[in-house]
Amino acid sequence: MRLLFALITLSASGCALAQDPLHCASTIRELRQVAGDPAFPLRWEETSMDDGKPMIVSILERNGLLMLEFMKTGESLWAEGAGVICRSGTDLEARLSKDQFRLGPAANWLARLALSDGGAFTLRRRVSNQLHIATRGWSGRFVPTAVE
Repeated sequence: MRLLFALITLSASGCALAQDPLHCASTIRELRQVAGDPAFPLRWEETSMDDGKPMIVSILERNGLLMLEFMKTGESLWAEGAGVICRSGTDLEARLSKDQFRLGPAANWLARLALSDGGAFTLRRRVSNQLHIATRGWSGRFVPTAVE
């Protein structure tokens, strides 16, 4: 009987893993595990901007939630939101729900239209010191900043 119970338990957990191939993080410690990098940078500066005002993306925990904060240098908040960051193949995907996502004054009309229902941001490591962040209607290349 115990063997049957153990086989059913293992089978059920295997099915759950097969149905949910994404591993998600809701804390910085979990993010670094999901990313496979114990030193995954938490602050990134844009290098692909065309206006001379790089976006600064910070990953932080606030009130027990994993947050992404996008600040436009020399302006103000572009967007911020709470959510989870999940592994999706070789990429990471930040999923920020509509209820916990807000656009700031620095967001233009295109960003407001594209992100009105929250957002999913793909984070792709090109090499260890570069990150490509993309969502509907916007993308940028980033490097880690020295300050965390």
